[in-house]
Amino acid sequence: MSVPHLSVVVPAYNEEERLPRTLARLHEYYEAQAYTYDVIVVSDGSKDRTGQLVKEFSETHPKFSLIDYSPNHGKGYAVRTGILAATGDLILFCDADLATPQEETEKLMPRMAQGADIAIGSRPLRESNLEKHQPFVREMFGRMSNKLIQLLAVRGIQDTQCGFKMFTRKAAHDIFSRCKIDEFGFDFECLMVARDLGYRIDEVAIRWLDQEGSKVVLMRDGPRALRDLIKIRAAGKKRRLAPRTPNSE
Repeated sequence: MSVPHLSVVVPAYNEEERLPRTLARLHEYYEAQAYTYDVIVVSDGSKDRTGQLVKEFSETHPKFSLIDYSPNHGKGYAVRTGILAATGDLILFCDADLATPQEETEKLMPRMAQGADIAIGSRPLRESNLEKHQPFVREMFGRMSNKLIQLLAVRGIQDTQCGFKMFTRKAAHDIFSRCKIDEFGFDFECLMVARDLGYRIDEVAIRWLDQEGSKVVLMRDGPRALRDLIKIRAAGKKRRLAPRTPNSE
């Protein structure tokens, strides 16, 4: 079986309401491109029909596949599972709500062709177009979080949390085989590990539209992410680059 040029990894938790539109859009968009692709949807312990919908779709769309497991582990675990299973020359992970439209794939790819190991969508860049903003409190919280993450983790990267990141297969597998965070802090962890390993990270201006139904709960996930950030920052480069042990799953 030939290796696709692009593998798209979509983490999903209880997404039965929007998945039909998401799957249809992914198929419509990537079928129109000249390069080969596949899509891996990772159902992270969903309690609704998420897995069943993907399974049914894949029966008539063979470039789509499902990874389904239980119980729920967290978005970081889901992304890591999908990326380590992906075989594309390039690997993109994107959120199931498609807040970053799929057309933005074509803004990341040129950076990869120019030598980047990782290209990430970045909302704060002046050239980015935020067509629909988040609610005020959530947006302010996101900005403050990004400032703290820059200070403690990845200086110079303006948006660590945007769910639209592309990697070469080598970089993706090298990085995510070392990552340990299962929840929302995985974004800055993977970038910290990438920096430690010397990979080139390019930020790219994108279109972005806030979507209702975010799984992030500020009062719950904010403190968890801060805890994880402090923990991996304190661990230092040597421990960040240590291979994961079996019980880290």
